[in-house]
Amino acid sequence: MKLRITLIIILLLLIGLLYYLTAGHYSSGERAGTISKISDRGYVFKTFEGVLNEGGYSGETGTLTPRYWDFSCKLDSVIPKLKRALKTGERVTLRYHEKFFQFPWNGDTKYFVIDVEFLSVPQIPTYQPFPQAHPHTAPPTADSAKSDATL
Repeated sequence: MKLRITLIIILLLLIGLLYYLTAGHYSSGERAGTISKISDRGYVFKTFEGVLNEGGYSGETGTLTPRYWDFSCKLDSVIPKLKRALKTGERVTLRYHEKFFQFPWNGDTKYFVIDVEFLSVPQIPTYQPFPQAHPHTAPPTADSAKSDATL
């Protein structure tokens, strides 16, 4: 009887550990850029896989070099936002969780997007003349108009 209870406890602990490793996460963060690809993948367990173009500047060469970040998404509420960002080309911030391991039934990456935030479009600055201080001058009088005419 003790052996059976011990085996049940060990089995429950292993199931709990496996659940935590597949459902839990140890890191979360945000990345910004433009979505360059989204695809629906998987035979049995469907996930959306995407690529975020973060952009970047190479200090060594002085050129812009793209940096790509692969991610997965399983949330139905996030997928329409990702599709909208892909279609419009808007710059977005992706909030994500990083899983412990990449399991075949969980997606192609360890990074799972949980929310999409659209960044505000920068406004084109409008240039207005800087107000200049004008010295106060008295309006011309009838006498000064006559004297100007006689010159």
